[in-house]
Amino acid sequence: MAYRTRFAPSPTGLLHLGHAFSAITAYERAREAEGQFLLRIENIDTTRSRPEFEDAILSDLKWLGLDWEHPVTRQSERFDVYADAVRKLRDLGLVYPCTCTRRDIAAAVAARQEGVDQPPVYPGTCRGRTDAPVDAAWRLNMSAAIDHLGGAAAVAELTWTETGPDCAGCHHLDAEKLLKEHGDIVLARRDIGTSYNVAVVVDDAEQGITEVVRGLDLFEETPVHRLLQALLNLPVPDWHHHRLIRDENGKRLAKRDDAKSLASLRDAGRTPADVARMLSLDHGF
Repeated sequence: MAYRTRFAPSPTGLLHLGHAFSAITAYERAREAEGQFLLRIENIDTTRSRPEFEDAILSDLKWLGLDWEHPVTRQSERFDVYADAVRKLRDLGLVYPCTCTRRDIAAAVAARQEGVDQPPVYPGTCRGRTDAPVDAAWRLNMSAAIDHLGGAAAVAELTWTETGPDCAGCHHLDAEKLLKEHGDIVLARRDIGTSYNVAVVVDDAEQGITEVVRGLDLFEETPVHRLLQALLNLPVPDWHHHRLIRDENGKRLAKRDDAKSLASLRDAGRTPADVARMLSLDHGF
């Protein structure tokens, strides 16, 4: 199968050096494999996404000298596809409606054992609920999902390959960790009808992505994505989680760091070659 990867930014702010490193890494891996580099705009969060930020993404990538396959995929045009995926899981009896707010969840978790830190995992307040209010979110019943796949032993046979430098090798799903560290994840938010986890696995499958290139901060989400791929009978790509770009204090860059945005660097007269040096890349563009 021909190599295909993607850069998938959210247009909720300006791209910074961390985004540049991720895009360049994916682009270079595609070029070395004589494969394809795709651009996907992950704008399911319609309340925070802005057209001007999408325009800035395109301008920044072109300034870096990157090009991509067309057309560009925009998640805001694919809500019906994501709804179908959630519907399949509902038909399997693996999903339930939830009306809990963040405050409700925090209070329920704290009440389970006062004075002891609890993992930020949903405590299952609405699990088993049969009614479906209009304003409900939809959650995956993680325990039922594991049983559906054959139980803990069968789940442990589900693997994925990691090519990133910090966690390379073959990884296995762990049912206990899925329950304790992820729990009943949201599949469809009440305001947008889907979630990052559903959208990303559906899009990667439909776009024929063979290797997902992204930051190491998303490594812990990979077991959830592998599980959803198994439940939805989707193909399994490899993953390449790369190092994160940090500021002078060791803090990971965020979109609020406007001083490190590519637009501000360009306005200050910096060049793509300057960006390569700032990212400690051993090649130019």
